[in-house]
Amino acid sequence: MDLRQLTALVTVAEMGSVTKAARFLHLVQPAVTRQIRMLEEEVGLPLFERTRQGMVPTEAGEVLVERARRALHELELARTEIRPAEAGEIRGIVRVGLLESVLEVLAEPLVTAVARRHPGIELRVLTAYSGYLRSWLDAGDVDLSLLYDLDYSAALTVTPLLREPLWAVAPPDAGLAPERPVPWRDVFARPLVLPAAGHGLRVLIDQARGAVPADPSDEVPGQPVITAQTNSMALQKKLVLAGHGWTVLPAAGVAGDVAAGLLSGAPVTEPDVSRGVVIGLRRDRRVAAPVDAVAAELRCLAAELL
Repeated sequence: MDLRQLTALVTVAEMGSVTKAARFLHLVQPAVTRQIRMLEEEVGLPLFERTRQGMVPTEAGEVLVERARRALHELELARTEIRPAEAGEIRGIVRVGLLESVLEVLAEPLVTAVARRHPGIELRVLTAYSGYLRSWLDAGDVDLSLLYDLDYSAALTVTPLLREPLWAVAPPDAGLAPERPVPWRDVFARPLVLPAAGHGLRVLIDQARGAVPADPSDEVPGQPVITAQTNSMALQKKLVLAGHGWTVLPAAGVAGDVAAGLLSGAPVTEPDVSRGVVIGLRRDRRVAAPVDAVAAELRCLAAELL
């Protein structure tokens, strides 16, 4: 295998077409076809199925594409890091994973700060829920990532970043205000739009439900009325605005909407519930200077935002 073959493999898989891949790589189509054929001869298995929808990787092709993509990325990182630079300049590509709940308050400031202080760093921002980010970090698909409630990991270096309180979120006319905390009991008395079962935030909400003391005046303890469940924070907000009930979200994910008057919100209390946000880095690889620089920017931004 050589780099040309691996590049052709990944490009065809991503574009679904030999013709499009050849155009992208500035090659003639027979040259790309030849690279794929040579790879198939070497591994002894077909790597693509030719379908009406285009070139679809076989099971063996998917395995090789995944490994080839990582190998090409590592080589790209090496090229950018060793490329001659001005004294003190940090160069490189950094893939950073951001949690959806902090995306609105961290993404744009992070991109701005890195561009201003480290113009030689190419930042690639990916966003997902904590479980996906953790798997991407373990697999090497991101270089550093924000994660939830991780105190220790044998595979990761973990740096606490902030604690994220939970807020009750309602339409503007509900009159919730940040300076007036709302008891969980009042929240559970409302129709609710909640994260799907198994979601990390839903686990905290369910734990809070179990910690709310029983009301002696209730002959039969009531259960919250759940009008909808979703794995999208944006959809939770839309359903609240549409009148389907209240919801519970991390403060960072809703503070901007509350400040703009689009929603009303308040911290939930009795009991107080929050979750920790950490920066995760893999222990089994050297922390490159560009990755360390981006981690430092994240720490500074978190301190400013708090």
